[in-house]
Amino acid sequence: MPQHHHAPARICPDCDGFARAAIATGTRLPDGTRATLHAACRTCQGAGTVTRRAAPAVPAQL
Repeated sequence: MPQHHHAPARICPDCDGFARAAIATGTRLPDGTRATLHAACRTCQGAGTVTRRAAPAVPAQL
């Protein structure tokens, strides 16, 4: 039975696959936990991977 091999996902060049970050603000919430902000990579929208682009068309030379 044939095995299907999928192309490996391309890691985002801007975030190197670390698409989301939690940043501690330094303040504490009433229950004692730290308040955090979550930031996502703009290029991959937090996925960590990007799709491959089609190769640019090469004009025919005369």
